[in-house]
Amino acid sequence: MHCVQEVTPQIFWVGGNDRRLERFENMFPLPHGVAYNSYLIMDEKTALMDTVDSAISALFLENITHVLNGRQLDYLVINHMEPDHCANIEELVRRYPEVKIVGNKKTFQFIGQFYQAPLQKNFYAVQEGDELSLGRHTLKFFFAPMVHWPEVMLTYEQSERILFSADAFGTFGALSGNLFSDQADFEAVYLEEARRYYANIVGKYGMQVQTALQKLSGVEIRMICPLHGPVWRSNLSYILDKYDHWSKYLPEKNGVVLIYASMYGNTENAMNVLAAKLSQKGLSDLRMYDVSKTHPSYIIADAWKYSHLVFGAPTYNMGLYFVMEALLRDMAGLQLQNRQVALVGNYTWAPGVVVKALRGLVEGMKNMEIIAPPFEINSAMKPEQEPALDQLAEAICASVRQLG
Repeated sequence: MHCVQEVTPQIFWVGGNDRRLERFENMFPLPHGVAYNSYLIMDEKTALMDTVDSAISALFLENITHVLNGRQLDYLVINHMEPDHCANIEELVRRYPEVKIVGNKKTFQFIGQFYQAPLQKNFYAVQEGDELSLGRHTLKFFFAPMVHWPEVMLTYEQSERILFSADAFGTFGALSGNLFSDQADFEAVYLEEARRYYANIVGKYGMQVQTALQKLSGVEIRMICPLHGPVWRSNLSYILDKYDHWSKYLPEKNGVVLIYASMYGNTENAMNVLAAKLSQKGLSDLRMYDVSKTHPSYIIADAWKYSHLVFGAPTYNMGLYFVMEALLRDMAGLQLQNRQVALVGNYTWAPGVVVKALRGLVEGMKNMEIIAPPFEINSAMKPEQEPALDQLAEAICASVRQLG
């Protein structure tokens, strides 16, 4: 049975949801599933915006057949060639052999890499700023390379001011019947997953996101239709502001994320004592994570949100505890920057090693300020070290308050 929704009188959502998939890109947990969005414009000419993942191909093709109602598919616009959006290109060409595949040079290169079928006769190449008339609706194409693949395009429908935004403005989480962001409590249901999606999928490419935002700054946008998550038809400034902050690597709010590794509980104890002191000194909304038990995508999302980070870890085989090292390297790879940082190290027989390793990884990132001397414990924290931990807590509090 088909499952479609009307976006506007001539534009239909023909996507679907996957609540069975365990991990997005086989890496990121999906406790609430994921939506794969595709949109079909019904005008003098018909145009489909992207396809979906192979997991929901049967429903997707049924949706298209239902909306077309016997008409031909004239255009298939490929804004993004990642397989969760391009998995049905070959099947659509088999069903609609005259369809024109709209894309750019890099799009067509990737089609050749993914598919063996000779699809070149269907290619319809566009350049930056080109327009394609469907009748009442006219599509205009804006290139957005590396947001977050090199072939990415954004398609703007001029008559209704709709931006088909590829992976930009997307989020983890399946749709629960409500297609539009204003039909759900976005902050409660989607915001955390939107941030986690951005930070881990797009986060490395902040400069390219800023370029795309600047390119669209003079364009009136009344609706944003992403490839994942709800459609935006109201309060667009909210999600645009989030993307502006996230892509500038600016924290959304002042606060502290305490991130630790602990083999036998001693480093964890020191971090708990520190967190309690921060709370007693008036800081609220503290977050704490054990890197061995929490998927790094959740930690990275909160690192994107908050202004201050505390890393605590023990030595391991004369180096930094492996999972903490992996997390820091992941953060560096995603270009996290502009944060204030404090360090806590633990050792039994290799003094200074873990602090040196933590400092080296943090200072290797851009504009990461270590705000106080590291706090180091020898196997387990002793009562006589409490004044030093008090000093660290006070330094963190003063730094948070300085930011206002």
